[in-house]
Amino acid sequence: MKRIAIALFLLILLAACTNQEAGQQNGWGEEFWQDSTFVQTRVDASNLDKGLIRANISGKWQLYEITNLPEEFLEWSLGKRQQTLENIRKGKLPSLAGPHNGIVATYGYQRADSQFKLNNAVKGMGYLPKPEKMAEVIELLETTIDDEMPAKLDILKELYQQGDETWDTTKQVSLELYSTPTRGTQTFLNQMANPVSVIVFMDIPTFKLKTISYLLHPENSNLTEYENNVVKFVNLMHSYFHGKFDKIFPAVVYNVVEVYNSSPGTKEGRGTKIE
Repeated sequence: MKRIAIALFLLILLAACTNQEAGQQNGWGEEFWQDSTFVQTRVDASNLDKGLIRANISGKWQLYEITNLPEEFLEWSLGKRQQTLENIRKGKLPSLAGPHNGIVATYGYQRADSQFKLNNAVKGMGYLPKPEKMAEVIELLETTIDDEMPAKLDILKELYQQGDETWDTTKQVSLELYSTPTRGTQTFLNQMANPVSVIVFMDIPTFKLKTISYLLHPENSNLTEYENNVVKFVNLMHSYFHGKFDKIFPAVVYNVVEVYNSSPGTKEGRGTKIE
């Protein structure tokens, strides 16, 4: 009887641990929140300055080396952004294709209204300034946010022309606009439970980024000065173009681990790893 009791206890413990690792406590993600804030506990970003990040993927902690976006990606991405700004100046609508709209694949959490843990969603993407450039760029945006749109388009274009002199080429960033303590988006829930994300940009050339996603809530008192600046910058850039918002949204940092050329019909493409 004692052996049976021990066996039953171990089975219950294993089931509890499995559910916790999969993030299935209630199906809407309330377990990730404390009051109005959340903390991303499955990412250790303490060694990012050394080019390393740890993440708990499918219940196992793993170490990843961060890589730089290759020159061919930067040439396409930053060039296309400048072209888009010029098109907006001429009254043309932005294309859905290009570097702004990243198609983000995630998995790991079974939401209450779905039988699947796999998800795909289009997210607005951008760049993050290098740590030593962060304060300078934030000040520039803050002091010009009320300028007329043509002047702001000039400022953004000039920033993109600076390339890796200004921008951190190991990251892409976005915002989590819609998750709440009682209803998480599928992307948010997957990234909190299993912080690996794959981003594809629909264009020619086509690029795919395999990343570790690190979520930062503005009310998390444990954020470092740098992380607070990341949240501030991503929200500021969002407001700079789309207008001011009543709240500060959580930021999502996509730390680049692998880069692929997925362009169709070329020897160099078709899912070829380039970084």
